[in-house]
Amino acid sequence: MPQAVLPLALISLFGALYALGERRTARLLRRPRSSRDRLHSLYFYAGLVASAVAVVGPIDTYAEKLFWVHMVQHVLLLGVAAPLIVLGAPWMSIWRPLPLGFRRSVAGTIAHSPWCAPLRALKVLGRPVGAWLAYSVDLVTWHIPAAYDLAARQRAVHDLEHLSFMVFGILLWAQVLQSPPLRLRLRDIHRVYYIVGASIVGWMISLVLVFSSTPLYPFYAHIANRPGGISAIADQQLAGGIMLVGGSLSMTIFVFAQIYAWLGDEPGERPRQPPARSPDPQPSADGPPGATRALAHAGADRD
Repeated sequence: MPQAVLPLALISLFGALYALGERRTARLLRRPRSSRDRLHSLYFYAGLVASAVAVVGPIDTYAEKLFWVHMVQHVLLLGVAAPLIVLGAPWMSIWRPLPLGFRRSVAGTIAHSPWCAPLRALKVLGRPVGAWLAYSVDLVTWHIPAAYDLAARQRAVHDLEHLSFMVFGILLWAQVLQSPPLRLRLRDIHRVYYIVGASIVGWMISLVLVFSSTPLYPFYAHIANRPGGISAIADQQLAGGIMLVGGSLSMTIFVFAQIYAWLGDEPGERPRQPPARSPDPQPSADGPPGATRALAHAGADRD
């Protein structure tokens, strides 16, 4: 397959737009960037680097001959690049450098044009159920042997496969990770259930690859000379293991981090509030109660 020119161009474009957007924000605010903003940038650029490592260079070259290397690409895109980009929250920074007239025109067309009604209907993919279903269907579809072989043979289909992994991976992770201005709709513990449910789909595919007694993908089964001299079935089992362990790593880290944070919010560990003070007695029309009693005793002594 030819080199991945289109993916590299898209990565470079989004990186450039983000950098311009951050510069414009700093210029408008006239103050240094906060440590939180710098951390967001670090996450985003790390996600772009992970994407580039996956689709350009030695990994992409060896993915043509080794099934397990092709699986490494998928793990990097879904389990590393997608969550890092979501943590980077780059949405406004990427949108801001575009010309104002263009932004208004695009937003108005999408919001009001009847031709964009199907596009507006896709907002369901930004909700938990829609994102989960889209991610799961996309993952299963691309691992059907016919679709996987077509992606391995045709560069355009291969790029489409990776683009869909990135898009639906970002949609999935955006349901469980803070990424302003996007709003989370799931409670903390429900995010754990959600991401475990998403990981089960990958586990099922990986177990099929590991325990299958015959190669499932003709493209890799018919390769005569593989780097390392491994057999087709060993290559497939190794790919299944990478998908099972590597593909679940980021989700496992997220689950344990969420559980740890949830347990840390137990009521018994929260700082106790000081007891509420009782309201001071209101003074009567004749003055404070103490003064009234003193005057009464003084009058009695004079009598």
